Amino acid sequence: MRMIGLAVVLAVALNLAPIAAEAQQIQKQKAAKIGFLLGGTASSPAVQIEPFKQTLREKGWIEGQNLTLEYRSANGAYERLPALAADLVGRRVDAIVTDGTPQTQAAQQATKTIPIVMATTGDPVASGLVATLARPGGNTTGASYFVPELNAKRLEILKEAAPDVKRVAVLYNPHNRMDELALEAIEAAAKPLKIRIQRLAVRTPADVEAVFSVMTKRTMDAITIVEDAVIHASALSVVDVALKNRVAALVGLSSLATAGAFMSYGPNRADLWRQAALITDRVLHGPRLLICLSNNRPSLNS
Repeated sequence: MRMIGLAVVLAVALNLAPIAAEAQQIQKQKAAKIGFLLGGTASSPAVQIEPFKQTLREKGWIEGQNLTLEYRSANGAYERLPALAADLVGRRVDAIVTDGTPQTQAAQQATKTIPIVMATTGDPVASGLVATLARPGGNTTGASYFVPELNAKRLEILKEAAPDVKRVAVLYNPHNRMDELALEAIEAAAKPLKIRIQRLAVRTPADVEAVFSVMTKRTMDAITIVEDAVIHASALSVVDVALKNRVAALVGLSSLATAGAFMSYGPNRADLWRQAALITDRVLHGPRLLICLSNNRPSLNS
């Protein structure tokens, strides 16, 4: 039986001083160049970035007129990120938008001056991306949905919905430091719930089938997925294989509840990308960056 997936997110958002309307108009007449540093496959950016582009259009930034977009994707090979980030810096982009912790780390290593906007990230403080939420320091701002705490909560919800669950496979990317922090939170939450956790590494999209082969042999009761750009690109395949093997899947992405996942509890990624666009719009206007904690409105998918 398919259950409702709840999308929740805590976001790190810009708190900016007012900008004169005249200054905004003058700034928008100038062309801007935005670079995207992405971890997933080359085919995935067009879908996830469309809400970002639409929001910028509403703010007056039109691709091909006063806006140029540069895409760089690691296709799951995170070791390529430093070179891709350096390439964007060399192209003199006005801002770099990232979709994960490793991507943001690579961008920070490549530049200390170009603004970096995190469209999604696990926990910017725990991963060392910013000093604090109130005073991040450096040139990085953006959004986070606090992956470790969110993943621990998913396990509690799964146990409440399916009390007989005793063995849960966790798909994660060992190349993502935030995934390791999330695993620690999941394992801590599993002990009082009397759930045994089986770690299954997914380094590339090609690993999905192999992972499920291992999982079915070990008779797992359910699957949960730790957020990562590589795994996100393969999430539909995860749900498909889980359904074929009659294994409950608690998928992190709320949009996949409609794809057949037993349950999902996580952020609406489209909302995250829209918020990243609003932040980028303000960055392009050039005010000083401050970060404060805020909440996105939850949404339901069934």
